[in-house]
Amino acid sequence: MLLLNFIDLFLDSAPWLLLGLIFAGLLKMFVPMKWIHKQLGGHGFKSTLKAALIGAPLPLCSCGVIPAAVGLRRSGASKAATTSFLVSTPETGVDSITVSYVLLGPFMAVVRPVAAITSAIVAGLLVGKDEVQKESEKNVKSSSVSPSKETNKSTCCSSHKAPEIKSCCSGTVSEQPETEQCCESTEDIATQLQGTSIIGRILKGFHFAATDLVKDITVWLLLGLFFAALVQTYVPADFLVKWGDGILAMLVMVIISVPMYICATASTPIAAGLLLAGVSPGAVLVFMLAGPATNIATLGVVANELGKRALWGYLGGVLSVALVSGILVNYLVSTFGIAVIPQIGEQHQLLPEIVVHTSAIILAILMAKVLYNMIPKKLKQKNCCS
Repeated sequence: MLLLNFIDLFLDSAPWLLLGLIFAGLLKMFVPMKWIHKQLGGHGFKSTLKAALIGAPLPLCSCGVIPAAVGLRRSGASKAATTSFLVSTPETGVDSITVSYVLLGPFMAVVRPVAAITSAIVAGLLVGKDEVQKESEKNVKSSSVSPSKETNKSTCCSSHKAPEIKSCCSGTVSEQPETEQCCESTEDIATQLQGTSIIGRILKGFHFAATDLVKDITVWLLLGLFFAALVQTYVPADFLVKWGDGILAMLVMVIISVPMYICATASTPIAAGLLLAGVSPGAVLVFMLAGPATNIATLGVVANELGKRALWGYLGGVLSVALVSGILVNYLVSTFGIAVIPQIGEQHQLLPEIVVHTSAIILAILMAKVLYNMIPKKLKQKNCCS
């Protein structure tokens, strides 16, 4: 039964996930990062709104958005715009919206990106308020900064050499820092491909989606699908009803979400599992907003790059909007009788069976390749020179 439920969920997700991955890959090939930098250099509401709208559909998850946001900040983006981008990008995306539609229904597929963009704007304005107050002080300090200190502020993708470590067997192995691994997703590929044919860009977009993007989501997505199947199989539908409604459940979701490192797409099947267990739609929305945006790595970058006071503005904006959005969603659902249930099994009625199964096979092959490439690294670490 557990396996059948897992396969059912995988079949439901596969076509829409592939569609979202393709759109995300094409965005990467056709939208230059330089254009993004140009749009986010100003201060105030306009640049904050732009950052939220630009970041929302981009194919960057919790890992990739960190160096991208640092690069934006050091390219001249304001604190407000950087914060807004840092919130909206991991909270939603074209792939997570499509998966939300099939797993959570049309209502949540619309509410989720709207709430994500709203939280990004609020967090950006809160951080930007502190920036405006310190503008004069910042100008005084910037005039006294030595050139040597400025050059030390290289972008996340600067060409610094990776440290070489000796292998226990022979030779040397260049160990790629984690930040550079993330930077692979933040290269200005669209600018590099200027002059390339549209067909060539499309093919590269497909390749990017099938490699980098699938690699970013595979592990968490499979864990999320397994969790959803586990809940559907073994947890009674009314098990969490007693605490699944109200502000208490939302605060529990906040506590669970903050330390997690999960992207918007992978959080969706977990959200479906929570709905199956009886958690309210509002509490589930809080989980989907807070989880991708408030992981420990992101909070550390906010504190280091934007300052500790900005960190409180960041958290305040994300969590307050998440809680308010959750309360509003519960109110709308109860008042207007909106159905918010996992769309398990209904997807077969929306698409032809051949499309569903073909998509599932393609996605399974891509994920299997990712998992296969992960295995040798672990085996080498455990059995090196054995």
